[in-house]
Amino acid sequence: METHCVGPARRDDEAGRPKRGRGARSLAWLLVLLVPFFGGVGAFKTSAADAWDEVSRAGILRYANDAEGGAPYIFHPPGSPDQLTGFEVDLAAAIAGRLGLKPAFVQNNWDVILPALNQGGSFDVVIAGIEWTPENRAKVALSRPYFAFGQQLVVRADATGLDSLDALRGKRVGVLSATASFRMLEKHGGIDARVYQDNVNYFRDLESGRLDAVLTDTPIARVNLAGNDKLRRAGPPFAPGFYAVAVRPGETALLARIDGAIDALLKDGTLEKIYRKYDLWDDGQAALTAWKPGGETTAEKHSALKEWGTYLPILLRASVTTIWVTCSGMALAVVLGLGLAIVRLYGPAPARWAAIAYIEVFRGTPLLLQIYFIYFGLAQQLGVRLSAGFAAVIALGLNYAATEAENYRAGIEGVPKGQLEASLALGMKRRLALRRILLPQALRISLPSVTNDFIAMFKDSSIVSVIALVELTKEYQIRAIDTGDYVGLGLMTAGIYFAMSYTASLGARALERKLGHDRR
Repeated sequence: METHCVGPARRDDEAGRPKRGRGARSLAWLLVLLVPFFGGVGAFKTSAADAWDEVSRAGILRYANDAEGGAPYIFHPPGSPDQLTGFEVDLAAAIAGRLGLKPAFVQNNWDVILPALNQGGSFDVVIAGIEWTPENRAKVALSRPYFAFGQQLVVRADATGLDSLDALRGKRVGVLSATASFRMLEKHGGIDARVYQDNVNYFRDLESGRLDAVLTDTPIARVNLAGNDKLRRAGPPFAPGFYAVAVRPGETALLARIDGAIDALLKDGTLEKIYRKYDLWDDGQAALTAWKPGGETTAEKHSALKEWGTYLPILLRASVTTIWVTCSGMALAVVLGLGLAIVRLYGPAPARWAAIAYIEVFRGTPLLLQIYFIYFGLAQQLGVRLSAGFAAVIALGLNYAATEAENYRAGIEGVPKGQLEASLALGMKRRLALRRILLPQALRISLPSVTNDFIAMFKDSSIVSVIALVELTKEYQIRAIDTGDYVGLGLMTAGIYFAMSYTASLGARALERKLGHDRR
């Protein structure tokens, strides 16, 4: 099997043009600069026949998936980090082979894979466990199904009485974002749904006791339960569904050929062979043969601006998480940063070197890495199981403390040295001089930088969604994926962020005026 990695297709369109005036030349250069941003627009304007003609002419079927999806869909086999395998990798190769093409894998983030498909240019189809649901059919065209699955509840082996959704009211249940599992929990109500971005970490959190259950698709459950005596299935699978290949709306020629290839692979036993290779073939796959199009409803498209009464409260509730995580994280950063600055400037040599090492390490490593280390690493290596909220506050606070330490150091060094020397000459102890003379002035000097970091943390707090904390940006992403309205929801989300940041800015200005009362 040969899998190629390709990037966005390039289109060259150069033609001789007669010289024009300065305005025309400026316009031409502007269009040239805009080409990289709008290179994919042409994909929207091709007809269905042109789409298939372009694919067949290239001889390559570019399919998108997310390599973080994990087994059994797509993953790096042990000992071969440069290779990709999985039943969807084999399926893509089989479909491409049936069409006389070569498969070409294109990496794309799962959460935005369908919007990326509609933008065009980077890939032709999506083969990534896209569920045959009204929500997805409202966004893209879906092929006939290639895999049948069900919903599976998973709990710890020693858990009792948690074998149904009704029994999980008030419980913490992990789900994958942008899936039927999440929508099912949301419609059921009364369940504390924790949204994850991968198929692995919610099982780890279930083992460690951070979750009470996981709701996921049967292939994911099967792989993660294999050889794991800490977890068990909670009842049989339910709510059967299908996976399908996604293509851009209107590309009927390409879709028809994909449908024909899947039909042929099902009839000649190729699908069964692939699924048995990954221990996925079961009685439920008989539904593939019996499946017939029709009888499916298409979800209505939503306008968030018209339905602001529904979506604005949802976003505001998520913004509460953003506010308390940011405020708590900044409080920790301010206190710890001030301590680091003082130790770096006035502490004994070992303490000074330790403070410098802390600042350089936390400034020189990504915040995302620090969050993973604090939330997952400490639990795995030391058994320290922090809640998602507490881990988020700690990670943001420790990271920003390094920046605040440098802000305070600059403020302290901005105060004339003569003031400290005069205080010491008058008999004041260094600690008292720092507290009464130096620090009030240094804090006033540092306040604009600290305020800027506080506002920046409102936006940086969105990264905590990787540990299943649904803050404002993650809520926007979830709702935009469901409704397909990125603009309306984006405007509301941006407005909420602006309101939070502007309020913080006004508070900082008031504090500056208060601290500046003794200025002449």
